[in-house]
Amino acid sequence: MKKNIPKFSNVEKAVTHFKKMAKDLKSKEVAIVKNPEYIYSPLELYALASKIERPLKEIYGIVCDMDGTTTTTETLCLHSLEYMVRKITDRKNPRVWNGLDHKKDYPNIIGNSTTKHVEYLIKTYNKNIKQLALKKAYFFAALWTISLGRDEGRRREVLENLKIFGISGFLQENLYFNFINKKEKSLNEIKKLSELFFNKLQSKFMLKDFNDIVRAAIDIYYYRYHEILSMLNLGKGKMLAQEILSDPNKRLIEPMPGVGIYLATIKGWLGKDLPLFYEAMKKYLINHLRAKYKEKDFSNKNKEKLLKIGNYFAKNPTKVAIVTSSIYYEANIVLNEVFRVIAEQINNWPVSLEKKNFLRKKFSSYCNIYDCFITASDSSEIRLKPHRDLYSMALHRLGIMPRDFCKVIGYEDSESGTIAIRAAGMGKCVAVPFQDTTGHDLSAAVHILHGGLPEALLIYNGFLKI
Repeated sequence: MKKNIPKFSNVEKAVTHFKKMAKDLKSKEVAIVKNPEYIYSPLELYALASKIERPLKEIYGIVCDMDGTTTTTETLCLHSLEYMVRKITDRKNPRVWNGLDHKKDYPNIIGNSTTKHVEYLIKTYNKNIKQLALKKAYFFAALWTISLGRDEGRRREVLENLKIFGISGFLQENLYFNFINKKEKSLNEIKKLSELFFNKLQSKFMLKDFNDIVRAAIDIYYYRYHEILSMLNLGKGKMLAQEILSDPNKRLIEPMPGVGIYLATIKGWLGKDLPLFYEAMKKYLINHLRAKYKEKDFSNKNKEKLLKIGNYFAKNPTKVAIVTSSIYYEANIVLNEVFRVIAEQINNWPVSLEKKNFLRKKFSSYCNIYDCFITASDSSEIRLKPHRDLYSMALHRLGIMPRDFCKVIGYEDSESGTIAIRAAGMGKCVAVPFQDTTGHDLSAAVHILHGGLPEALLIYNGFLKI
């Protein structure tokens, strides 16, 4: 690209510059990314990095999505979005409404920013929205957030929205002042107080347009998600698992299969011990992907290659970044819980006691694993996936230059995420879909692994040329 590119241009010349840039980057595909409704420009264009099909001789870095790719927390996001729709449509009973549609809704509410998810749901279920139900749910969500919420950014946004909606006056009332200054605040008190303010102010509650409805719905969504996280911190995981998953024995937050083994491998900590996990990974792939893999598909060669993979990373431990569209408050809670579970899993790993002790110490904090931790709090709601910003920030913080982006692997579970990886310049984009993202268009990825990270190691040799 020429350095004397003009700052302003007419459309025809701009198209010429874009074509020249795409040619210089050897890009054959362009992503057309929609912005949220409140942004002036409805679209942005990204020249995508060319796909890299071949195995890599060297790996300089690995970037991973969090929700759905390395953790199970996408389920909590989906639950909270459905909760929001139920509240604003006054259809809390499953007999009245079955809930979000896996085929129709899920591809549009996983992987993007919360704003885009909510915009889709408001448009889709607009005819069912009841203004009074929405306003009542909003008063409760807002009061919970500013009184019990732990994230200062969320509290600030709610306070700003109260002003926009014309209902911030109750913040000056003695009733609110006395409540907010209490050391202990119960949900029952919040419910009663929110109903009182709703009855008093709902006629002044101004939802002028689509964007205002989206603002209010986002606050309701975040209230529910943060309430779940706060209850998990209080040890109410089993009760929530029964409510959300209908199974108290399941964990709401845990690593996706093979995450701990994969991270220990690429950090160089398993080395020659990696083949010890061969049987467990093989069993998982056969059980999980019966239609794809059978016992006859595996041989000692697969096991022998694990030794080469382990030895490569022992000599060349790679930089690793975790990238998420969740805000820091959420991601921090999730990763702490995930790493607590991995530390427990290590107790059953087929390695020596000395190695177990070493690994448990390493997995005592995600800061020991991830060289870079990028969340939505590092950017802006309007610049989340499928925009490239989060991944571009991760590559910069890892110290990897554009000339070496071809030596980086990016893992994502969603359509938006795979586009963001390619838009950030990484041609080795790997999709690891789970049950709720199987309906996504993952054609931006080079490989689609329904067996997740175990498949990446056992079948694709960690994408190394060995």
